[in-house]
Amino acid sequence: MLGIIGAMKEEVELLLEGLEGEERLDYPGVTLHRGRLDGLDVLVTVGGIGKVNAAMTTTYLLTAGATQVVFTGVAGGVHPELKVGDIVVSSDCLQHDVDVTALGYKLGEIPGENLSWPADEGLQALALEAAHEVEGVNVTGGRVVSGDVFVASPEKVAWLWQTFGAACAEMEGAAVAQVCARHGVPFVVIRSVSDTADGGAEVDYRDFMPLVARHAKQVVRGMTRRLAHAQAELQAQAEATGE
Repeated sequence: MLGIIGAMKEEVELLLEGLEGEERLDYPGVTLHRGRLDGLDVLVTVGGIGKVNAAMTTTYLLTAGATQVVFTGVAGGVHPELKVGDIVVSSDCLQHDVDVTALGYKLGEIPGENLSWPADEGLQALALEAAHEVEGVNVTGGRVVSGDVFVASPEKVAWLWQTFGAACAEMEGAAVAQVCARHGVPFVVIRSVSDTADGGAEVDYRDFMPLVARHAKQVVRGMTRRLAHAQAELQAQAEATGE
């Protein structure tokens, strides 16, 4: 079952509109919507903003039976070549606001954890393939960095690029990645660039949110179609061999 998370309602409402056979699963502070998209069993939810909310919601998804997770939504572009509307598919995720360097750890490294968490290669490939179907945008794979801060200054953007080689910055993806990695569950983060994470971030973000939400929906639906097709093929092969 595919778990799909967006931090805000606007990031998943277009997916919820297409959900068939919807059933609500209520947890403290979170509602999971179980149903089917393109014939694929899915759980869709609004996770809330920030790393704590993202980690909590991911745990609920895994408890409810999600065997792979996609986080979708918007982010601030950090890579110098990214523009509003472009799409980033995570190669890995890192928490940029973690600093235990005083104890000898690398910047961003949580003691006892990896510095970053790599996305599942299969989900990453599916997401990149689906993203290339969105017209008029550039698509790139790259590092997604997360922190409990809305980045809105050129200085911070430059620091994230120079320090971590970040493609984009947001507030949830690395927490989702950390929980999934701990449970051995494949994940990928898909972010549409809603602003360039600089001094004009607040204005750009509000203006372009509807556009990038549509882009996120297109990519996720592209993935569900492909996953459903692959699932049907495996079932047909099993039936043909009598397994």
